[in-house]
Amino acid sequence: MTADPGDVLTTPRIPAEVSETPLSDSPPGPLCPALLHLPGPQYPVGPRPLRGPLELYLTEVGNQDDRSVLRAQELLDAQERARARAFRRPRDRDAYVIAHATLRALLSPLLGVPADELPLMREPCAGCGGPHGRPALRTSGVHFSLSHSGDLVLVALAGAPVGVDVEGVATVEAVRSAQCALHAAEVAELARLPAHERQAAFTRTWVRKEAYLKGLGTGLVRDPALDHVGTGPRPVSPAPGWSLRDVLVPAGYAAAVALRRE
Repeated sequence: MTADPGDVLTTPRIPAEVSETPLSDSPPGPLCPALLHLPGPQYPVGPRPLRGPLELYLTEVGNQDDRSVLRAQELLDAQERARARAFRRPRDRDAYVIAHATLRALLSPLLGVPADELPLMREPCAGCGGPHGRPALRTSGVHFSLSHSGDLVLVALAGAPVGVDVEGVATVEAVRSAQCALHAAEVAELARLPAHERQAAFTRTWVRKEAYLKGLGTGLVRDPALDHVGTGPRPVSPAPGWSLRDVLVPAGYAAAVALRRE
C-alpha cells in the first residue's frame, strides 16, 4: 500500500494490530502498533470501516520537524489551537499538537469528515457527572483512546470500548509512593522482585491499570487498587469480558491496551 494525495495518513512502517482475530485468541505477547508520520490536512475519501477489532497507532513527537508540527496544527479545532497556545514550553505544546492531530487524522477517514470538523464531545465525568469526562464521538460505532507521554503518542481505534496508556519508566521514588494504588497481590509481586527490576514492573502494571480504567470510562475516579492486572511479563485480565495486552514501544516506556470483548 502506498500513500496518495487523498490519504489522510502515510503508510505504516511496521504492521498494525488490525487482525480480525479476537485479541483473546491471538498469539500471546505485546501487540505491535503502526508507526505514523503526520502529513498536513487532506480531504478524506472515506468513510472507511475499521480494519479489525482493534487498530493501534504510534507517533513519535521527536520525529516531526517544525514544518510537520505547523501543518499538524491545521488539523485541530479552534479550542485545541487555543489550548496549544497556552503551553509555555514548546516541547509540551508540540506534544499536545501532535497527539491531538494524530487522533483527528486517524478518525477523519473513518467518518469521511475533515479532521477539524469531527463531531467530538466529552462524556459525563464518572465522578461528578460534569461535562469533562473522556472524549468520544457523537456518532456511534467507533471508540477511541489517546495517550501521550514524553516523546510518544499512542492511539487505539475499535468497535467496542477501548483504553490505551503509555508512560515513561517510573522513578524509584514514584514506585515507593504509589504502593497504595496497587492491588495487594501486585504489592506482593513487586516485593519479590530484585530492586533493579521493580521500576519496569511497576510501570507496566500502571499502564495496564490506566488502559483498563480508560476503557471503563472511569479513569482514576475508580480506585486502581481494586483491579489486579499483574506485574509480570504478561498481564492478567482484570475482569470477565475484557482483553488486556501490553504494547511494543521504544525503550524507556511501557504501554498497554484494554478492549472490551463484544
